[in-house]
Amino acid sequence: MRLLRLFKIARVVLQYGLDEFLLGHERVHGLRKLINGVCFWRKLDKPRGERLRLALEDLGPIFVKFGQVLSTRRDLLPTDLADELALLQDRVPPFSGNTAVAAIEAGLGQPLATLYAEFDRTPVASASIAQVHRATLPDGRAVAVKVLRPDILPVIESDLALMRVMAGLVERLFADGKRLRPREVVAEFDKYLHDELDLMIEAGNASQLRRNFAGSTQLIVPEVFYDWTCRDVLTLEWMDGTPISQIDTLRENGIDLKKLGRYGVEIFFTQVFRDGFFHADMHPGNIFVAADNRYIALDFGIVGNLSDVDKQYLAINFLAFFNRDYRRVASAHIESGWVPKETRVEELEAAVRTVCEPIFDKPISQISFGQILLRLFETSRRFNVEIQPQLVLLQKTLLNIEGLGRQLDPDLDLWDTAKPFLERWMNEQIGWRALVRNLKHEAPQWAAMLPTLPRKLNELASTNHVELMVTGYQGLMWEQKKRNWLLGTIAALLGGLLLTLWLR
Repeated sequence: MRLLRLFKIARVVLQYGLDEFLLGHERVHGLRKLINGVCFWRKLDKPRGERLRLALEDLGPIFVKFGQVLSTRRDLLPTDLADELALLQDRVPPFSGNTAVAAIEAGLGQPLATLYAEFDRTPVASASIAQVHRATLPDGRAVAVKVLRPDILPVIESDLALMRVMAGLVERLFADGKRLRPREVVAEFDKYLHDELDLMIEAGNASQLRRNFAGSTQLIVPEVFYDWTCRDVLTLEWMDGTPISQIDTLRENGIDLKKLGRYGVEIFFTQVFRDGFFHADMHPGNIFVAADNRYIALDFGIVGNLSDVDKQYLAINFLAFFNRDYRRVASAHIESGWVPKETRVEELEAAVRTVCEPIFDKPISQISFGQILLRLFETSRRFNVEIQPQLVLLQKTLLNIEGLGRQLDPDLDLWDTAKPFLERWMNEQIGWRALVRNLKHEAPQWAAMLPTLPRKLNELASTNHVELMVTGYQGLMWEQKKRNWLLGTIAALLGGLLLTLWLR
């Protein structure tokens, strides 16, 4: 079976002229003429990006999904390829409703009639990994039931194995193969795809996002019904809304598009900086709009996580960017380790200024974040910037937000919307309020640690006693300084703990 699959891939590669990607290295460049002679029948009148997209669609849903993921790596791909791959859509015929019912009963261990009062065997949506059916719980609540495609794992494993082989060939034979890091990209796709095969992971993501936005006036996240959820089945609250891509329908329904555009930016920055947990697949197919002007988020298979360090450096970069402080942008990149320590701040500052300065004071209709990011990625390659995986997801989400904002309100001023949010967030992270909050958060750990500090200090002093006899007076003075520092630290910790307990 795998051999037949390999033959089909080879046929598609030749049919669409993808050998130009594989035979770019000078060592095998001569083979191009031979292949062109043998494959005289093929017509290569389309651009290479379009040919690549058509080839992936011909190879099937797993390769389509790989192309979708690859389209987000604009730090690795040329512009024409990334733009074309972004057009890939899952066009997968649904599988039988009876097959879906069998998977549900096997996964949840009960007959369908016991699980749901009603179940529509005709799916409302179908994609490469799963499809969705409408149903009703025994208590009358309407739900959406997501069911994994049957026997999808062997297909995925087979295609992934072939992708690894192809990635190795690209790395060896493609002129720019090493910089593109194809094997790392395939490994990243492997992890992402296997996460999607466990619907319990998606359920957990949905629950976390719902808690983060409980009571929100901007975003609705459906409830997960865990008694009707397992690895192969996900049951969510049914959401009624209008797809965000249907702009005319939204206008007819009285939706305030300008407010909706502003909400999109605020939701993005709230997820990133307040929570460090964000929906990383916010394309129009996953976003609906409720009648009360709130967003409805769907499909939680891909999420991003940011550490406190990531959030702090991102906030510093965004604020410096909004204030046109390119020196701070450059120094923050160096401090964070995203560029080599020996990088000259002045050179990086000048490069960032060249990219960013022309876009200020322009409405979003006249700005392409895609083009800005491409220019920044070109700059990053020049300065050997190490692109962080979590920031790639962030970049993908920002591009989605740009597309939504451009559709809803071409005159949306991203700077006016985002800058106050970031300034407020930074004020909360730095200063006395942040100190008090951190003291409260760390108080339980301090309470357990402080009683043991005198004993540990005495052990340290006893251990150092022998060393002091050897090192003499100079060592004695140094150890005295260390003890003073430790005592000062203990005093500060005790003071902080007492202050925290008093404030509570």
